[in-house]
Amino acid sequence: MGGSNENNGPAAIKPSDSQEGSRMVGFQRFQQQKLNNRRRALSNINQNILGPTNYPYVVNKRGSLEKDVKGEKKTVVPPPGPITRKSAEHKELTATSLNPNGMEDCAITDMGQCEEATYDLVPIFVRHTEAMMDEIDRMVEVEMEDVDDDDDTILDIDSSDIKNPLAVVEYVEDIYAHYRETEDSARVSRNYMMRQFDINEKMRAILIDWLIEVHYKFELMEETLFLTVNLIDRFLEHETVVRKKLQLIGVTALLLACKYEEISVPLVEDLVIISDQAYTRKEVLHMEKQMVNALQFNMSVPTPYVFMRRFLKAAQSDEKLELLSFFIVELCLVEYEMLKFPPSLLAAAAIFTAQCSLHRSKQWTKSVEWHTNYSEDQLMDCSRLMVTYHQKAGTGKLTGVYKKYNLCKFGCMAKAEPAQFLLDL
Repeated sequence: MGGSNENNGPAAIKPSDSQEGSRMVGFQRFQQQKLNNRRRALSNINQNILGPTNYPYVVNKRGSLEKDVKGEKKTVVPPPGPITRKSAEHKELTATSLNPNGMEDCAITDMGQCEEATYDLVPIFVRHTEAMMDEIDRMVEVEMEDVDDDDDTILDIDSSDIKNPLAVVEYVEDIYAHYRETEDSARVSRNYMMRQFDINEKMRAILIDWLIEVHYKFELMEETLFLTVNLIDRFLEHETVVRKKLQLIGVTALLLACKYEEISVPLVEDLVIISDQAYTRKEVLHMEKQMVNALQFNMSVPTPYVFMRRFLKAAQSDEKLELLSFFIVELCLVEYEMLKFPPSLLAAAAIFTAQCSLHRSKQWTKSVEWHTNYSEDQLMDCSRLMVTYHQKAGTGKLTGVYKKYNLCKFGCMAKAEPAQFLLDL
């Protein structure tokens, strides 16, 4: 039994040399056949890749060193760009990949079948991306057309200023809500002139018309002019003055407004000279103390200017609309009658009137109405008065605003046709 186990066990079998040689030859044929089958399979895969789908790259997912058929190591360099027929004819490309089972495939060295293949110069994923971006652009254009055609759309006028810290987008709505709440407290009574015994509305108009020219000659900012007029009216509401002091009040109000708004303030001596030396430096400084005490140092008041800037942005204004709007609202500064309207309504009505003048029709969208809180009907009375002032701007003695906006610097907007049709409605 023991001998039988020893003879039948695997360790006991000792093949002869001839048997060993025949086994080695068979093993080598098996390995060669297996290698040939794998090459044919990869060659078929290569045809699929280069045929219908036209992938432009040969991917090398493993290391940079592979063995060729002869067993020598060679460096595999991936192609830098799309494979063309010319590069396939002059280069032998080698790559490796992993099959789905995680086994490493052999190197692809025979690219002869690639010689007749054609390749797209643009990768397929790039074509898909470009098509997708074209579709997005088309959709955006359609949406923009819908926005332009739909007057009921409420525009977000602050979205373009998100990255601008000076626009204070985070709380700009709160600022203008505060302006709305405080504009009534900064207004003057519509009949305060009745308490004055030595001056009247015409004298006030002459003073402001002169200050508009002075303001332009000193090249001051627009907000300075509006604050100057506000300071004059608020002071005259509290104090009775004689007519020979009225120009002194105007010059002093301009000085205070410059100190509050301007970077470079005119000298007191310059203001004395511009008033034809009717007053001394000491008189100007004394009136300055008197005015700030009467106004309790309250200079932060909402004037039509602050609302003009916001409402023009809501109206998506261009340069012509902006200049014509300011021309109309400055005409109202001279008129005592316009004190009955709040500053926000003056600003909205000026823009509405300017739009009607430029387009010869009513132009007041839902978006502008939402941002201004005024409808066409609420603006109509004020706007009609503005049209009458526009019509007579170049006539009479008070032509300071007309001369200013008749210059090329202001687009000669004083020559624009008034919105006459609003008076006929």
